[in-house]
Amino acid sequence: MQWEINSDRPVYVQLIEQIQAGIISGYFKPGDKLPSVRDFAADAAVNPNTMQKALSELERTGLIYTNRTSGRLITSDTKLIEDLRKQSARSQIIEFVDRMMLLGFQPDEILQLIEQVIKTMQKQ
Repeated sequence: MQWEINSDRPVYVQLIEQIQAGIISGYFKPGDKLPSVRDFAADAAVNPNTMQKALSELERTGLIYTNRTSGRLITSDTKLIEDLRKQSARSQIIEFVDRMMLLGFQPDEILQLIEQVIKTMQKQ
């Protein structure tokens, strides 16, 4: 997993977001075992306590769980993952539309631009 950590927001929040993105994108599959806290922290180049805080928060949401004998695993609840995926997409769309409207675009213009971009991307 490629980590992108910067100083504009708390590190543990960025870890949560990136692990969530890994789960909803399919990088981590339902039921997959996660690396140990130390290995995960070393991979992300963060303090193990910070990684522990992020993983604890993800456990609280139900995206991951701890099995005493197997370590931490990704939930097998595909509905939860799909709901998070849709919620994440909706947030991205709202943010994008807000920025486009600040630039003076009307909703129909935004839709036309999106359609044009999709068509261009499909040809590539």
